[in-house]
Amino acid sequence: MTGARALAAACRVEAGKLRHSRAPVLSAAGIALAPVMTGVFVVALRAPRRSSELVAGKADLFGAAATWPGFVQLLLTVYVAGGLVVTGVVSAWIFGREFSDRTAADLLATPVSRSAIVTAKFAVTAVWCAVLAAVVLAGGLLVGAVLGLPGWTDVVVVDAAAKVAAVYAFNVLLTTPIAFAASAGRGYLPAVGLVMVLVVLAQTLAMVGAGTWFPWSVPAFATGVVAPDAGTVGPVGYLLVGLVAVAGAGLTAAWWQRADHR
Repeated sequence: MTGARALAAACRVEAGKLRHSRAPVLSAAGIALAPVMTGVFVVALRAPRRSSELVAGKADLFGAAATWPGFVQLLLTVYVAGGLVVTGVVSAWIFGREFSDRTAADLLATPVSRSAIVTAKFAVTAVWCAVLAAVVLAGGLLVGAVLGLPGWTDVVVVDAAAKVAAVYAFNVLLTTPIAFAASAGRGYLPAVGLVMVLVVLAQTLAMVGAGTWFPWSVPAFATGVVAPDAGTVGPVGYLLVGLVAVAGAGLTAAWWQRADHR
């Protein structure tokens, strides 16, 4: 089976695998922590005497303010790092579960092209992570409303939605190498390890002023999470993000084409 029918069939199968697993609930619960933790930080800012020094210090470290603009800025800070982790883990699970569950041989024996299988896995990853991004935005709006933050304007909401969407898009592009790691590593554990390494490198290089050229640090700079005086992403930074996405997807597709010969 090839062409659009094969891709549609593969997408239905991958969506069914995801729907009947615990991954949607666990990933949604994980990403929902972003607005919740942001709310905790803002509460700490409002009542520093009642909050632990650690929580208040973290909130102060990020330069947050107990207003809607400050809340959105802090939410994006949490989502930039947490979103990469959750998107990477989702990608690692979707590609790596075939080996952990010993279903890879059966999948490769189906009358569906390998390219359709890989495309379907990337498509389901992107769709589900879009849902998770919506959870972040909706959860943030709900938590901010419950806290009764001042400074609500339509501009703030539109800006928040645009930046959450941008972070989502960056994360989907930057996790294609995670799919390759899960495939070549024949399981999700090597891929999850790579996610952790990339998150640490992104944070470290951003702090030492080298984040504008490191692809996994680019989302923080591009969405204004990092102060403008820390650096601005130029064309090279965006080009590297694109190269990472193409290379990760290409390597993954090439690996699955010869998966039964490895």
